[in-house]
Amino acid sequence: MADRLPALFAMDPVHLPRLFPEPLMRRLRAVLDIDPSHVAERYEGFAPLADAEVVVSGWGAPKLDTAALDRAPRLHTVLHAAGSVKPLVADAGWERLAVSSAADANALPVAEYTLAAILLAGKGVFALREAFRADRSFALGYIHPEVGNFGRTVGIVGASRIGRRVLELLRPFDFRVLLADPYADPAEDLGAELVDLDRLVAEADIVSLHAPDLPETAGLLGAERFAAMKDGAVVVNTARGRLVDTDALVAELATGRISAVLDVTHPEPLPVDSPLFALPNVFLTPHVAGSQGNELARMGLYIVEEAERLAAGRPLAHLVDGDLRWRQA
Repeated sequence: MADRLPALFAMDPVHLPRLFPEPLMRRLRAVLDIDPSHVAERYEGFAPLADAEVVVSGWGAPKLDTAALDRAPRLHTVLHAAGSVKPLVADAGWERLAVSSAADANALPVAEYTLAAILLAGKGVFALREAFRADRSFALGYIHPEVGNFGRTVGIVGASRIGRRVLELLRPFDFRVLLADPYADPAEDLGAELVDLDRLVAEADIVSLHAPDLPETAGLLGAERFAAMKDGAVVVNTARGRLVDTDALVAELATGRISAVLDVTHPEPLPVDSPLFALPNVFLTPHVAGSQGNELARMGLYIVEEAERLAAGRPLAHLVDGDLRWRQA
């Protein structure tokens, strides 16, 4: 036990027992000298930072800015039990720190949510539910020729970590899959036809967003691209709300021509009088696609396994490429 690496937790303490339930906490403390009763919500005045070699962070972690880095001369590794690391470490920190993230673990529930949304949208479930609730009979009949998933075209915008997970999950189904991503390698077999975004929005029955939130992706889907979509097309957004021009989306949805499944919006949360709450062709959820409840322990498990690799002198499996961090969500 004397050889354990000195470490500290940095996050909103409410997340700690959900990320590291007792069996995982025991494994973590077997390789790290870390005290779960002391969690850094800010680094100023936090004495354990001076001796720490490892920071185990999560949602709500303070930023390792230059002042914090100066007070942590022994720090060499950050194990982040969450997804995006962009706001976590100052630029100078990337030159000296190894940063690992549980983004792969957080990608899975988002991809699962997206797959469910695609399958249900293809069956017309969201619109049929509204009609069934209103009519409360089979007046619409038992056969709905306008729905079904056989041969439907799904467009994936962004070969990100989550986008790739979605592409994997789509493989067993009888979809035609398009992918738009300017950084995707045409030679890589991702199970999709690589096309430009304008072609994707024009041909896809379901458009699912998985691009990062960058200045150049703000309003990626706006009035012109919504107008180019097929009648009956469905927009699924589990990425970032800023990828969509909200006013343009509301205007197009108000015509009833397309529909949307939205787990993220801009702004977030929406104003209470936003039309998106009331439009019958919108299925709106409160940013729940990512890890929730017992799914947080999956992220904790990824970090425990990384800590065990670190202690054993093995390479980290989920190391973040600092040069590419700007492309993350």
